[in-house]
Parts: sequence; structure tokens; C-alpha cells
Amino acid sequence: MGKCIYHPDRETGYICMKHNIYLCEECLKCRDPDIYCKFRPSCPIHFISKKGFKEPEIEAAQKKHTVVFEPGHQTIRVVEGTSLLTAAQNADVYINASCNGKGACGKCKLIVQSGRVSGEGTALLTDKEKEKGYVLACQTIIQDDITVRIPEETLEKKLKAAGMGKAATEKLMGLVDKIEPLVENIPLQLDLPSLSDTVSDLDRVRRQLKKAGYDISKMSTNIKVMRQLAESIRNDHFKVIASVLWKICSAEIVAVLPVHEARKSLGLAIDLGTTSIVVYIVDMADGAVLSATSAHNSQAACGDDVINRIICAEKDGVNKLKKMALSTINNLVKEAIDSIHADHQQIENIVISGNTIMTHLVLGIEARYIRREPYIPTVTEFPILKAEEIGIRAAAHAGVFVMPGPASYVGGDIVSGVLYTGFYQHQELTLFIDIGTNGEIVLGNNEFLITAACSAGPAFEGGGIRWGMRAEDGAIEKITLTPVTFEPDYSTVDNKPARGICGTGMIDLLSEMLLKKVIDQNGKFIIGTDHPRYTLFNGEPAFILEFAEKTGLDEHIIFTQSDIKSLTLSKAAIYAGFNILLEQVGMDFSSIQQMIITGGFGQFLDIEKAVTIGLLPDIPREKFHYMGNSSVAGAYMALLSNTSRQKAVAISNAMTYLDFSTNTKFMEEFTRAQFLPHTDKKLFPSVHIN
Repeated sequence: MGKCIYHPDRETGYICMKHNIYLCEECLKCRDPDIYCKFRPSCPIHFISKKGFKEPEIEAAQKKHTVVFEPGHQTIRVVEGTSLLTAAQNADVYINASCNGKGACGKCKLIVQSGRVSGEGTALLTDKEKEKGYVLACQTIIQDDITVRIPEETLEKKLKAAGMGKAATEKLMGLVDKIEPLVENIPLQLDLPSLSDTVSDLDRVRRQLKKAGYDISKMSTNIKVMRQLAESIRNDHFKVIASVLWKICSAEIVAVLPVHEARKSLGLAIDLGTTSIVVYIVDMADGAVLSATSAHNSQAACGDDVINRIICAEKDGVNKLKKMALSTINNLVKEAIDSIHADHQQIENIVISGNTIMTHLVLGIEARYIRREPYIPTVTEFPILKAEEIGIRAAAHAGVFVMPGPASYVGGDIVSGVLYTGFYQHQELTLFIDIGTNGEIVLGNNEFLITAACSAGPAFEGGGIRWGMRAEDGAIEKITLTPVTFEPDYSTVDNKPARGICGTGMIDLLSEMLLKKVIDQNGKFIIGTDHPRYTLFNGEPAFILEFAEKTGLDEHIIFTQSDIKSLTLSKAAIYAGFNILLEQVGMDFSSIQQMIITGGFGQFLDIEKAVTIGLLPDIPREKFHYMGNSSVAGAYMALLSNTSRQKAVAISNAMTYLDFSTNTKFMEEFTRAQFLPHTDKKLFPSVHIN
């Protein structure tokens, strides 16, 4: 007997001898049915999953039901017994499922309007919600044709993404001196053929490229170009545009078009985040950002963090996660392209910047071994790819550069950040952090770079927090508490009615609760139980942020004891990471000359309050610098410049990765940091808690 790899709480006797893993009855499916396995003749898993106990006619007769998701009237047909969450994922309907369908987060709320469903009860729904037909999608089984509605409070709203305004995009102009695209469009006037000049059309193009100063010795082409060549060069009197894709050690002629068909060449910079995806459409002639937009990464339906994404990919296949990410990217591309009245076929240059897991999944590359010791990724430095090989909405021949990453849990988004901020070129000792789900940090200067991931968890993005949410419309992002009454004074994203609290708001709140004596330094409630802001939720203390009657919601917006614990653990992981990196080079915080904070979350961070709870070190405030969405900024630089692409590879190769998962000192520091602000008061001399 052993524990199921997907359900570690279940004992099972079914073992896959090829992979030496256990699978419970729910998970019985051969992982490699098309690959030779010497154990197959006696494998019960293969027998059950492939041959089955049911006749094919019975399988085919399984009942199917129609599920309608409102608003939007999106429909899908599913087999009876499918969960609502699976149906939503298959219908490409975004539902927040932070815990990857384990029934632990309570985020995937739906209202059953008609039809029959079944499922176990849950304490994560209030009695009022249950009366109104609320269910958790992951715990609800479809038994009939049904119509469900996504509640207003959980509808996906507009994301407040950093780096989207005119001022932010103007900062990018001038970062690149010389534009060197992956796909270069070269105008050529070909020699007219004659009886004395009978070389082939392709050789005629190659000859003219050589005359123009290009090295054609390692320049190839493809059958698509050969098929279009004869007509293309004669369509405009032998005046053509030859599109050449520059690879690392070679080049390829990927298109030859008549001059009159030439259009403005566009570039696509993609910040492939775990939580959200940002795209920039760039004019490849002058580097101007023409359009920008962002949205939630639809993979979030499989969990808020990268580990849950890998587990989901193991269970349901990498292609499922690939399709989900590509769906978000391609929808954003369409939105951005339509806004400037362009055609996606004009996109000929693409750069993807994301962490190692995200890039593996969007490319359809196996990622399961990243979460298994010794934590090895399949690829860290990618060859130049084409859009058609990936499935991105762009010209089929568009060149794709994927930002390299040094390790399993520090990827191309951090390399992008280091490239953009430029501290790797200077002597100043810098501590860099991209605050988010993974909490990647880099310490170094022009002499060394050491990096690590802190596994901060999804708390700062709203994951695992009862009323936590991303920085969407209605999210509380700034808050102060009045002494004694603890009356909150807050602001929300776009000044919409409060419907939850995002990361910056949580940091503000935790700081205020500590300083105003709502909680003690252990994070425990010390507010009187008779106080009007005190309540109980599922038997644990909670603080009422806003009363239901002031929000239009059916229940109070609260912050629970468990929420405080989750946030404290996240901040402790990040601070412990700082300490360990500094210790590795024999330094402390006094050695830091500047601290760079990046990411959408960091833009709205109150430094003073982040120091108060022990998230950031207590160093002179002038040393802190916020530098925006550095992932998309680095992608922008690599999009326009071959020099930047080469620097990205050099930065990745120069990074020394420190793995905290096997570091005992990290666990010691992590434990010490689980106090507000820290167990060692000397580390926070400016924080005074009476």
C-alpha cells in the first residue's frame, strides 16, 4: 500500500511499476500507453484504464448534459458526473480555483439556477449563500442539464496592471539604441532573368542578399517560400521584401513578398505571469508601444501557484495547460491588435518572458520533474522558435525568443528584470525582488549575481485569503484604521464598491492591526470579543473590514485569523530569503546600497508599512526604488535588440542559484521571521510597537 501521487490523503494498492508511483481508483490511467513498458503484460492499471471493465457500447452510452454559464450564455456538453469546475475549464470560463479543486479555498463559487447537481456540504459557504443556491464548482457534480451563474462578487474584473499607462510606456523609449529584430525585412531589387543570366529565382534572391552585405553561407529557406517565390518576385517587377529570421548560428529566409504588399512590421512582448499576462504591441520601425493590455492567466483555474499548475499538468496533460495560457495570450493579442486596426499577420517578432514553469507549460514541455528532487527543468536556454510551432496568434513565420532562466524556480522573467534594471553592470550592491507568488530575489552587482526563489505562496495575490483578490475593480488597496473604534478608511481600485482586498491592502491592514492593537506581534487577536468589528467565522476570530450593508454583498468582508497566518508565512519566506542570500556572501543589510522592487504588486506598496510587518528590511528608505513591470520591460528590450538578447543569455549563465528547499538555515530564518515584524527587534529599530 502507498499514497496516491495526486491524492496523498488516500491509501491505495495500485502501483505503476514503470514510474514507481501509486494511483488511487479515481486516478487509474496509464501515463504512457503508447510507449513500450516491460511491466505492461501484468499491469492492472493498464488493464483497467485501457481495456476497462465496461463494454465500449456502455461507455458510448454515457449520458451527456448541457451546462450554461451566465452571464455570457457560454455552453458546453459534458458527461454526467463531471464537476462544475472541469466543465468551466473545458468551456474556457474563468473561475478562480486557488486550491486546484481541492475544496480548500472556497473561491470557485457558482449559483445553480436550474437543474440537478450533487455534492458534499462545505463549511466554506455561509447559510445565506447555501439558501441562494451557491455551490463550490470543484465539489459539485453535474447530474442534469443545468444553468449556473457566476456571482457578481467573483466575476473576473478588469485587472489593475502596472506598466499600462502612457507614462510607463514612454519610459521604454530610448532603452535600445539600434533596432535588430529577429525577423528582418530586407527590400531587394532583383536582377531580371535573361538568356545570359539563368540562375533560379531562389539563387537570384540569395545573390542580391549577398550583394547587400548579408552572409548567406548559413542561410536556408523552406518549402513555403519556394512555393510562393515565382509569383512573388514577378508580381512587382522583381522588387521584393525578403524576410530573414536570424537564429543563433544560422538564418532562414521565411518569406518573400512583392514590395507593394509590405506592411508595418509589429512586435509582441509577452509577460507570461503566473497570475496575469501582459502583452505589448510594438512598432518594429521605431520601438513605439502602440497598444498594451492584460488579463488573468486562465491557468489560474488549476491553482494559484506553480506547483499546483505542474500537478494539474501531470493529471490532465501538459497540452491542457498550454491551451489555457495560449487562449489568454491570443485573446489579448486580438484585443490589442484590433485597438490599432492592424492585422495579427503583421506580428513578425515575439519575445516571451516568464518563470521556468510557465514557459515550459506554454510551450507544451514536460514540467513534472521541476517539482521533484533534484528539481531539473527540461530546458533553460531555448532556440529561436516560430509562432506556428507554438500556436501564438501572429504571422506563421514570426520569430520567437524565449527569455532564458537559470534554474527551476528562477526564470526568464527575473532575467528580464535584471536586464531592464541594469544593476548587473554597476558596482553598487543591489538587492532585487519581484514580489509575487514565487518571490524571486537576486543579490549582486557587476561582479556576481546570486538568486533564489522564496516560495512566498499566493497570499499576496489573494490566494488562500477568505476575501483576498487580485488588484481588480473593487479591491481594497489602501487602508488605515481609526484608533479605538478601528473604523477603516480605505480606497478601492477604480473607486468601485469594496468586494475584497488585494495584496497591498492586506499589508496595510496587517500593519494597521498591529500598530492599533487589534492583534499582537504573534498575529493573534487581542481585540475585545464585544467590539463591533470582532466576529467569528467557522469558529475562528475575524476582523470586519466592511459591513455587508455598505457593500451590497450578502456578508461582511472579513479578515480571519487564518488570513493573518497565511500573510505572515508569506512575508516570513521573503525576509528569510533576503537574509540567507546576504549570509552566503558574508554580508548583512547594512551592505545594501539599493533595493529594487518590481512587479505590478510593488507599484502600490507602502514601503513604511511593508517594513512594519517585516516584509522588507529596515534600511534607509531612500535606498528603495520601484521600477515597474520589469518582466515586460526586459521582453521589450529583447524584442528590439539582438544585443539585449545576448545579454539576457549572459545574465542567465552568470547567475548562481541557491536552492532553499534543502537549506536548513533558510528554515531557521523562516521560523524566526514568523513574528511581527521579527523575533529579533534589533533588525527593525525604526518600528515602535507600544
